[in-house]
Amino acid sequence: MTDLWRECSAALLAKAIGELCFEGLLTPTALDEPGYELRFDDAVYVFSARRTAFGGWAVEPGSVRRAAAGILGDDVVEPCDDVQLFVVDAFRHLRVDPATTAGFLAEVTATLAADVALASTARPAAELAPLPQAELDGHLTGHPWLIANKGRVGFSADDVARHSPEARTPVRLPWLAVHRGLAEFRGTSSLSEEAVRARELDPMTVERFTESLQEAGVDPEAYVWLPVHPWQLDHVVRTLWAPELATGRIVELGESPDWYLPTQAIRTMSNVDSPARYQVKLPLRVLNTSVYRGIPPHCTLAAPVVTQWLSGLWAADKLIGEWGTELLGEVASVTVRHPQLSRAGAVPYQWLETMGCIWRAPVALRLGERSWSLAALLHVDRAGRPLVLEYIGATDPAAWFAALLRALLRPLLHVLYTYGITFNPHGENVVVITDADGVPVRVALLDLVDDVNVSVDRVPARGLEPDAHDPVLPRKPWPILRQYVVDALLVGVFRPLSALMPLPEERFWGMVRGEVDAYRDHFPTLADRMDEGSLTAPEFLRYPLNGYRITLGYQDLTARPPVPQTGTLPNPLHSVTPIPPADGW
Repeated sequence: MTDLWRECSAALLAKAIGELCFEGLLTPTALDEPGYELRFDDAVYVFSARRTAFGGWAVEPGSVRRAAAGILGDDVVEPCDDVQLFVVDAFRHLRVDPATTAGFLAEVTATLAADVALASTARPAAELAPLPQAELDGHLTGHPWLIANKGRVGFSADDVARHSPEARTPVRLPWLAVHRGLAEFRGTSSLSEEAVRARELDPMTVERFTESLQEAGVDPEAYVWLPVHPWQLDHVVRTLWAPELATGRIVELGESPDWYLPTQAIRTMSNVDSPARYQVKLPLRVLNTSVYRGIPPHCTLAAPVVTQWLSGLWAADKLIGEWGTELLGEVASVTVRHPQLSRAGAVPYQWLETMGCIWRAPVALRLGERSWSLAALLHVDRAGRPLVLEYIGATDPAAWFAALLRALLRPLLHVLYTYGITFNPHGENVVVITDADGVPVRVALLDLVDDVNVSVDRVPARGLEPDAHDPVLPRKPWPILRQYVVDALLVGVFRPLSALMPLPEERFWGMVRGEVDAYRDHFPTLADRMDEGSLTAPEFLRYPLNGYRITLGYQDLTARPPVPQTGTLPNPLHSVTPIPPADGW
């Protein structure tokens, strides 16, 4: 276990150095011999690295050496695999608030412990490739950019062993009945509360839950039913909502019989017994990857209407139909506001997002198709074998990547520039669907109400937005709107993917540029929008995801703050030679 801990710590140390340098927080100096140096107040780090797209740094694990003054005043140079030591050295150099250093170190340590657990049960890429998506999620290593990507502040060690994706432990979901004076159900126009209940629960369970309400002496029709995460029930509902439980405004119904696994997103649960039933997104008062993982009431209220609106655009667009791009719509929800805290003023947001749920449509596969989250493309097994190579198989890598771009980038460009709408297409928000040979044929997009943004400019093609009364769709200018594609897909996925694909970097980025240029050629009337929100500009704004936490610290806030912009990134699409799509698009 000691060797495994060092191996994982060395890998996380390399990632920490690389990403802090990428975000401009640290500036390495090139050495005369191959390698780079970071000089801090009382330590010097030397390492091997190669430069990547967008000004990135890929640090070689195991190459890091640390020099510091010894007890006799001489410099002691030793190999370093200690990510915790580096965090303290670097944060002292950056003059980070010590309280923030402590919080970040705790998150990094929790991440390292999770990485060790993953490594101890790791399977070769060849064994992972055939796994169903819900099962595969428990083997993936997490966000490629965030250093502390498994911080999970609020989870104990036992909680991690039971409720984390890497635990791969199915759970049954408890259900609650909440009085209609507290709870509100919403669904798309074709989906009633009774229809959701009938789809999610078998008749015997419905009867059992109904009897529980009758035994409690209340009218079952006066209550809205919803699932709750077992951790949230124990740690939040039974404490924060104790008066409502005591007075019968909330009634515990028991567990439904189906088993669920958490996705990489932790709070979203996939039904492994009945995959055709909905995914369910549940609030967790746990801080992970930048924010607390509750569900804001405005999201639960708006989710079905945003889904209905987008589905209407989807159904009317012939190109989207030809490409087969799916929306995993958030078709129904329950909103529960805390009766006291919701009127208490500027309460930290995590206290206002403790109960509710969103039901999401599952992936609908056709005969012979398979699916996996986009994040799977970045997984590398312990032997150094990228999972993407197993997906490519015997297919020509360039042809396979071209198919991925057709399935993924093409519809994102279309929705962005034709409708002024952008998703947040990071690794967890995109499901790639392949044919029997593993070649991508289409994608499914999810997290609609959380991550859909629209242009400030009015775009007639998108019709009337679904927020005439309450704003639910953030409005952004074109340069910011395109940033979601830049950060989530180009930087967040394609930057690390380019190092794993058996393609020269010039060809990789040339194919991406070719898709962008082909779309412009196909829709010349959209040139002004494509210029204003250009994906081929010389540089992009830089939004430091790790620097966000270092700057923000761990203070309680009334809302999720935006990531501050710091500097710019060079764009590899600007000067690369375009490679037109082979399908003649």
